[in-house]
Amino acid sequence: MRGARNAALWTAAAVLAVVAFAAVAPGVLATHDPLQTEVRAALLPPGTEHFFGTDQSGRDVYSRVVYGAGRSIGIGILATGIALVAGLVVGSLAGIAPRPVDATLMRVNDVLMAFPEFLVALVVVALLGPGPVNIAIAVTLAAVPVYVRLARVQTRTLALAEHVEAARILGVPAIPAFVRHVVPGVLGSLSVLATIGIGSSILAAAGLSFLGLGPSEPTPEWGLMLAGGRNVLGQAWWISVFPGVAITLTVVAATVVGRVLRARADGRNS
Repeated sequence: MRGARNAALWTAAAVLAVVAFAAVAPGVLATHDPLQTEVRAALLPPGTEHFFGTDQSGRDVYSRVVYGAGRSIGIGILATGIALVAGLVVGSLAGIAPRPVDATLMRVNDVLMAFPEFLVALVVVALLGPGPVNIAIAVTLAAVPVYVRLARVQTRTLALAEHVEAARILGVPAIPAFVRHVVPGVLGSLSVLATIGIGSSILAAAGLSFLGLGPSEPTPEWGLMLAGGRNVLGQAWWISVFPGVAITLTVVAATVVGRVLRARADGRNS
């Protein structure tokens, strides 16, 4: 069981490493200009010259998938990072706040958690309008409630821990003791959750782009590429399939890494 888990972890980590490299240095992996069009090469199937074929405008699908990694991964990391910080602040304050304040914050948080993250993000984009920046904002706001809930639970648990009580007995003021002994533990738990959250954020951003609420053509972005090939799926399946495979592999890999890290954090190493 442990060997299978380690194999899954290393495989997922390798996939994420390749995706991260494509996001940071797409020019090294890409074989063509992702924006260059060539009408005579339109809808070519996968081959030696175009690994993933070409789209309706003759653009190289492989190069567009490589360059699209930066935008998709960027939105996922940015949204998850901001959601983690916001959840840490709000959840920690709720954990030490007076009962009426805590109850109010948690009721609002429970209402938001009652709706799927994608639906919340869709509503936010509908209010703010389409665009890559608004998608990042929407995905961030949709992800915050989960981090708030975990941060609040961890804060209340760690605030009663023996080492925190010992610090107070030794005369350490409440705020320094909280920042020094409680916040790092809460942040560690949120960081494990964020590993899974990156995949969810990428999937939500791709879904919004697929609906036409994100970047516009000819921007290479995985969700937008999926939408671009849906009308010719029977004739040129590769236009949508390869971006879909990239999304799937990235999300599954991030989820596997997050779940393994969570299991180890909980002490389930067997």
